Amino acid sequence: MRRQFLHSGLVVLLLWGAVACSGSAELKPLAADALVLTFGDSLTWGTGGGENGNYPYQLEQMIGRRVINAGVPGEVSAEGVKRLPEILKEHQPQLLILCHGGNDLLRRLDRQALHDNLRQMIEAAQQSGTEVVLIGVPSPGLLLEPPALYAELATEFKLPFLGEALAELMTDRKFKSDAVHFNAAGYRQLAQRVKDLLKAAQAI
Repeated sequence: MRRQFLHSGLVVLLLWGAVACSGSAELKPLAADALVLTFGDSLTWGTGGGENGNYPYQLEQMIGRRVINAGVPGEVSAEGVKRLPEILKEHQPQLLILCHGGNDLLRRLDRQALHDNLRQMIEAAQQSGTEVVLIGVPSPGLLLEPPALYAELATEFKLPFLGEALAELMTDRKFKSDAVHFNAAGYRQLAQRVKDLLKAAQAI
């Protein structure tokens, strides 16, 4: 059992090491009139942040490009994978910031299904000519950290990856509006982390 635990830990560390490299994966520079699509659930919508407190709105102010908030509170990945293609077709964004899966994890839904749904979302975006940034969503529990499936997908598709931001912010009460959601200051911190990642990826 101990050997199996150590092996699993080593696999996770190796994945995070690989993803550290993917965090600096390059994106095409965002044109001045580029559309950025933020896609996800209540953390994207901005539950708890108040008017204009959500992270897409605050990110728009920081990067000077139009950012579309396509968050739907309560949505699970099986619903998101069906919703995304039409939104991509409607807006034709240059960049998708994907932050999805929190409700799957809270409801303890099948993680392989979550992995497959996120994969389909990434593939749908890339097939439409949209680049992707992935945000890792932590599992509920004593040790907040994203499941390895996020790191695996970021490594496989060579995506800029924000792996620890949500987990770090969720452990700081001053950024929280409730047990799950941020307040406006927390969403601003998330927007800043996304901006920093876009800058590292040479998108801005």
